Amino acid sequence: MKALTWHGRRDVRIEDVPDPVIEQPTDIVVEVTSTGLCGSDLHLYEVLGPFLDEGDVLGHEPMGTVRETGPEVTALRPGDRVVVPFNISCGTCFMCDRGLHSQCETTQVHAYGTGASLFGYTKLYGQVPGGQAELLRVPFGNTLPIKVPDGPPDDRFVFLSDVLPTAWQAVEYADIPEGGSVVVLGLGPIGDMCTRIAAHRGAGQVIGVDLVPERLERVRARGTTVLDLDRHGKQLAATVREMTDGRGPDAVIDAVGMEAHGSPAAALAQQSTALLPNALVARIMQHVGVDRLHALHLAIDLVRRGGTISLSGVYGGMTDPLPLLTMFDKQIQLRMGQANVHRWAGDILPLLTDEDPLGVDAFATHHLPLTDAPDAYRMFQKKQDGAVKILFQP
Repeated sequence: MKALTWHGRRDVRIEDVPDPVIEQPTDIVVEVTSTGLCGSDLHLYEVLGPFLDEGDVLGHEPMGTVRETGPEVTALRPGDRVVVPFNISCGTCFMCDRGLHSQCETTQVHAYGTGASLFGYTKLYGQVPGGQAELLRVPFGNTLPIKVPDGPPDDRFVFLSDVLPTAWQAVEYADIPEGGSVVVLGLGPIGDMCTRIAAHRGAGQVIGVDLVPERLERVRARGTTVLDLDRHGKQLAATVREMTDGRGPDAVIDAVGMEAHGSPAAALAQQSTALLPNALVARIMQHVGVDRLHALHLAIDLVRRGGTISLSGVYGGMTDPLPLLTMFDKQIQLRMGQANVHRWAGDILPLLTDEDPLGVDAFATHHLPLTDAPDAYRMFQKKQDGAVKILFQP
């Protein structure tokens, strides 16, 4: 089959790789019909290479049709249409029973002390072949895939693999009071969807912040107030306070993560790892890695006293300096973590209707053949051609 494989920093390629096969009696094999390019994939493209091997298959936002089932699969049959959550959870362990599917005890990666395995996402999370491919082996066929109706186009459901539950959890964790205010930092796919979900769930004031004109305009077009980070610069916090009764917003969602703009020292530290052997870099990142923390520091500055910060952007540093005095003094609540896809699927599925309140049908900015994936990664990283959400059709 054709698949997108990793070969080094900023080097991904379409190659022929062996077809996946049934390995366990509850496995299924899915023929992928749509698969997304995620902002988290750019961390593999740029920063997290030391935890990848040449030839690893990337991608964690797939959907498609069941091609083959193992002998113990009873919930699905060939031809069924399914979305595959990005985190690999058994659905039956202690953590899954509590809605913490991203911490699944069956698939935790004990070698690195991390949570549930993820499709297409490094040794840190199981090094499981990903979904930017023509075929995908999916374990836990009775409990992991989400069966969806036939009929509507893939765009109606594919974002249930990651974007929708990640944004939904970010808003849930933000704990915005009814009619309250929230600032969303970063208007890529997750931040954009956060603004939609926050408004849908009753936030009275939603403010989006970014520095890419096309992203700002896209979010503004749906009725959200937007602020240009480049234009407001150091006055951003003062501007937001003026808009929120002088206090700051009830909540801030950081949808940026480890590669934020405005953190030159951390950016230099990340870039310098490209000059070192991967084995050494991996040890360094596990013990003394740093993130670009501009977005998180901005969130701490912006949020009102007693407010909540919700992190949906991925962070991976082990020695990140945080202003704990300020956080303690302001009595900030901080919540974070990988999205627990199955925890939120039941809340989201009723919204994936013809009325389309979240605008999923037109959410993707680009639909491309999988063979265009290497160029798409470059385009998405450089924020060119209005790329916000790219879907590949294998």
